[in-house]
This record gives sequence, structure tokens and C-alpha cells, in this order.
Amino acid sequence: MLKKYAELIVKQGVNLQKNQELVIDASIECYELVRLIADVAYQVGAKDVIVHYSDEKISRLRYENCEVEHFQEVPLYLVELRNQYALKHAAIVTITSSDPEAMKGVDPSKIQTWSNALHVACQTFYDHLDLGINRWCIVGAPSVGWANKVFPDMSDKEAVTALWQAIFKVTRCDQDNPIEAWNEHRRSFEKRVQILNEKKIKSLHYHNDLGTDLIIGMNPDYLFAGGGSYTTDGVYSFPNIPTEEIFTSPNKNQVNGIVYSSMPLNYNGNIVDEFSITFKKGRVVDYTAKVGYEILKSIIETDEGSHYLGEVALVPYDSPIRNMGILFYNTLFDENAACHLALGKGFGECMKNGLQMTKKELFDKGINDSLTHVDFMIGTSDLSITALLESDEEFMIFKDGNFVF
Repeated sequence: MLKKYAELIVKQGVNLQKNQELVIDASIECYELVRLIADVAYQVGAKDVIVHYSDEKISRLRYENCEVEHFQEVPLYLVELRNQYALKHAAIVTITSSDPEAMKGVDPSKIQTWSNALHVACQTFYDHLDLGINRWCIVGAPSVGWANKVFPDMSDKEAVTALWQAIFKVTRCDQDNPIEAWNEHRRSFEKRVQILNEKKIKSLHYHNDLGTDLIIGMNPDYLFAGGGSYTTDGVYSFPNIPTEEIFTSPNKNQVNGIVYSSMPLNYNGNIVDEFSITFKKGRVVDYTAKVGYEILKSIIETDEGSHYLGEVALVPYDSPIRNMGILFYNTLFDENAACHLALGKGFGECMKNGLQMTKKELFDKGINDSLTHVDFMIGTSDLSITALLESDEEFMIFKDGNFVF
């Protein structure tokens, strides 16, 4: 199963090309998967594989013992690692495995300061990912802390095994040929994406009994995407494994109303839950949270762009991940169990000819820009989404939490 997973990540996730370099970011707990990914990468002709390991417990110790000013400066080696390999058009694999409460109690300003500093210092790296220049893929692998959060009544070994089994299932690695299964999965998105792109949608109206009542305006040249995407060199890949979403970037200035979360959000080792966000003319004007208010505040106040939406994503309530009945406490997985929105940066691929545009050109056309991009889940069993078309007709997209078409 691990070998199948590694092959899927290399051959579909980043679609590694011959003589291309691969950079892997991972926790030390994921070393077995990292070694297999490296092995597969070299088999398909990788020029080199560069691994950057991290340790969550060491990171917590740094946050607990260093002053906030310390996190304003990014070590040169890390800047070089990210920016130089981005310029070399390396593929990037990120393995997420964090304990959802690893940073509970840590001053959120320290975490946010470090995140902001990293994005500024490594702007070339993040721009290459955001503008579709470098291929990247985020995947999951269990850590003991994460597995214990998902399966609290099991022993460490049982919990890790159960989480691996869940990951293999949602990534289709439990099938005979995961590569072909993902080719079929890619084709499954195409019909709905085509319909949404042909409808000439002016706005989307979200409503459910939690209290969500939100109208999101669309850009005239919007594009929905789903499954994977093409980079500027014309190579197709899957940035997220798993993925069940069809998504686009809205007009950043045309969001009005209130939206309520439907699932917990794990952000940098902290949980935010039972929260709401209110928008006016695109901008966040109010927010509440029963759990993790200060964390939510730090997300929204990252920069000016984090006060606006960068993504709307459509995921049926009756999705394969939701139907497993597992709350993963990990956005990569949980966002594929529910419709979600994202505060922060939007996507160039969600605008006609967007991958040929600069960040400023995209921004001027309504695509948001920010140092951050944070998804949060809003889908429920009674969610309705109605599109208002340019013809002023209405087109129902979601009813009772699922696609109508």
C-alpha cells in the first residue's frame, strides 16, 4: 500500500518529469513514506531528490522559548532551499501529519509572525506555486498524535494503522490500480466543470439552517476547475491527494452576508470550531468563535488580503470522505467532506488566461491576493446553493447538501 501511495504521489500528484528535481517537506515521523517517494522519483528519472525534515515537538519548544521577534527572520538556508529550487522548476511534495493540537496554548502571534515572514522571504517559491509555474502536491501520512486525535479509543499502534487504512481508502490506494483510478476520477469532474463554466454565473447564494446566508459575486471571466490542473508548461497534475472538490475564485469585492462553519478547523496545530464570519462588500467585518477565537483572529488579521475570500469550493455532502464517518481534524481531508471557502489568496487558473497574467493583473480583475490561504468547511446536509446567471435566471447547483445536476 505504501509503495502504491508513493507511486501515486510521484506519477499523478506532481507528475514528475525526467531530469526534474523533487523537493519533499515532511515530518521526521514520515521517513518511511519519504524514502519510498524518493525511490520512485529516481526510478522515473528524477535529477535529484531533496528532503527537508521537520519535528513538531522541536517546533513547539521554539515557540515556547523564543521571543516573537525571533520569528521575524527566516534563515538563509531555508530561503535558498525554497526559492532556488522553485527557480529550477522543481516539483514540491508536502506531507501533512501534524497533531491537531500540537500547538495548543502557544502564543498565536508567534506562529503567525513566522508564517508571514516565511511567505515574504520565500515569495518566489510561493509565487511559483500560486501562478502555476511549479507543480506541487500535498498528501497525508499519520503521526501518533494525529492518529490518537482521530481514533482516541485505540492504542497508538491501532490508531496509526486505522488512519493509514483510511488514507489508503480515500486516496484509492486500496484499489488494484490507483493510477488508473485517478485517471477515472479526473474524468468524473469534467461534466460538472463544463456546465458551470458555460452558465455565465453572476453570483452564488448559500443558505442553510445553521444560519449561513451568503451571496458571493463571480468574476465575468471566471473558470471552475476540479480534480487536478495544468501548470504553465502544459503538464497535468493533482495538487491535493485526496480531492473531491470543484472550485473557483470569486470576485473579492462582492461577498455579502454571514457564513457558519460546519466542521472544526485545524490551523497550525490549533483547533477553531463553531465560528461564523460576516462579510460586507467582500471584506470580513465581524467574526465569532466558541473555540479558538484568537486563532481565528490571527488568520483574518494576517494581512489585508486575508480579510477577503480567495476560493469557493463545491463538495457534495454525500462525498466518499464524508461517508466514511471520520472527522480527520486535517483540512486536506476534511475539506473534501464538505463545501468550503477560503480566506486569502485566489487562483490564477480560475480566470480565463489567468496563468498568463501577473499577480497585479489578476488582482485588478477581482482575484484576491494574500500571504495566506486558509480553507474552512461550511457544507451541511441542508445546504442550498443557487446561481444567479447573467440572464437574471436562477440555476440551482446544490439542494440538500448535494449537486442537483
